[in-house]
Amino acid sequence: MKIAIQGEIGCFHEVAARQYFNYDTIEIVPCSTFDLTLNTLIAGEADFAIMAIENARSGSILYNYTLIRESGMKILGEHNLRIRQNLMALHGQLITDIREIRSHPIALAQCMTFLSQFPGITLIESDDTAGSARIISENQLKGVAAIASSNAAEIYGLEILAPGIETYKQNYTRFFVVGGEDKGNKKGNKVSICFSTGHKPGSLAAVLVKLAELEINLSKIQSVPRLNGEWEYMFYIDLELSKNTNSDVIKKVLEKYTSNLEVLGVYFKGDMLYES
Repeated sequence: MKIAIQGEIGCFHEVAARQYFNYDTIEIVPCSTFDLTLNTLIAGEADFAIMAIENARSGSILYNYTLIRESGMKILGEHNLRIRQNLMALHGQLITDIREIRSHPIALAQCMTFLSQFPGITLIESDDTAGSARIISENQLKGVAAIASSNAAEIYGLEILAPGIETYKQNYTRFFVVGGEDKGNKKGNKVSICFSTGHKPGSLAAVLVKLAELEINLSKIQSVPRLNGEWEYMFYIDLELSKNTNSDVIKKVLEKYTSNLEVLGVYFKGDMLYES
């Protein structure tokens, strides 16, 4: 089984993929961007994709909602991963030796309380956490550190100078498992939908009232501009289903109050918070 991820071997996407699927029976397909991750899936070069959708500290990755909707792929599952950020460098290096720290901008942002202790160190944004670790290892860069997962430190032979440097100790990321509609079982206790509403007072409220009448718990709502020049929005909503409802019921009820209504996926809620 091949799983497409955004990032290089050793990144948090790989950790999530190996935890969600059986660790020993999957092949990771690294991709440089989220666009390429989905294109790899669409081209049949991977069976599933793992995509980060929300971080407890940084919020939602709005672009990924749009990517998933426009790709025609479906959300088949979710995985919650506790993110521990670690400062790492070549063996024998001390924090006092470090002149610059490289990592993905979101990883840097998650560690600013720790990093603010070292105003003399230059922070450099990169495309990937694990990729930063790999470059240090391959080029034997002294005076340079990376922020990445403990897996990356192990894979690329780096020493962790400071573990768990994330500011928010309840730092977790929610990942979507994405695949073709034919690979879903259409069962689950959670559904993700998207829709737009009319430009008039109470249009969104009417949708929320109908969901309440169905005794459906709204666990998340996110708005994204439709980019049509008319300041209209797409709403992305996560719903927790009761035993008496399913996605077909939701779609039938909401069709009268929305436009561009689409069920993005039916899946089982990721209750457990897995450690990285």
